[in-house]
Amino acid sequence: MRYQGRITTWKDDKGFGFVTPNGGGKPVFVHINSFSGRQRRPEGNELVTYELAVDNKGRPQAKAVAFVGERPKPSSASSGPSAFPPLFAICFVVFLVGAVLAGRLPLAVLGFYAIASILAFFAYAFDKSAASRNEWRTQEKTLHLFAVFGGWPGALMAQRVLRHKSAKASFQMTFWATVVLNCGILAWMLSPSGAQALSF
Repeated sequence: MRYQGRITTWKDDKGFGFVTPNGGGKPVFVHINSFSGRQRRPEGNELVTYELAVDNKGRPQAKAVAFVGERPKPSSASSGPSAFPPLFAICFVVFLVGAVLAGRLPLAVLGFYAIASILAFFAYAFDKSAASRNEWRTQEKTLHLFAVFGGWPGALMAQRVLRHKSAKASFQMTFWATVVLNCGILAWMLSPSGAQALSF
């Protein structure tokens, strides 16, 4: 059974809000991942239709949410996140280890990536925890700096494991730009000029 209501509260930086059912009633929690297709993000005050479900604590929440006028997709039809990003990260790490073993990169580079990834993961975890408690947040540019300086594999893992910053399109665009930039820096390090610079 589908219900209709209006998004009366929406916190885009946190990716959730509340829908007030038509005719009144207790507001229902809604998360960005519950929107069908997610081709556009809510801004607040939109009319939506939804299926009513409960979370593991018995609290009501909206599922398979669609803006009025759009065809909803059943919540069970979700195909889930793409497998490409984690596969790309695994291939990158394997390549990095191979380059170190082949003597193309110093061991310190591998260690740098490992430390940066661990720091990035904990930065994401801290930011998500702060968001849930409505406390001071880590700036997005700080998270992107971790990615630029080699922490993007850990950041990608945090996005998947913690489900944090994985649905915000503008953040994802910048994040993947930092990944490309970092891979470009690594490619330079593997070039003759880069190898010569690293030898000093």
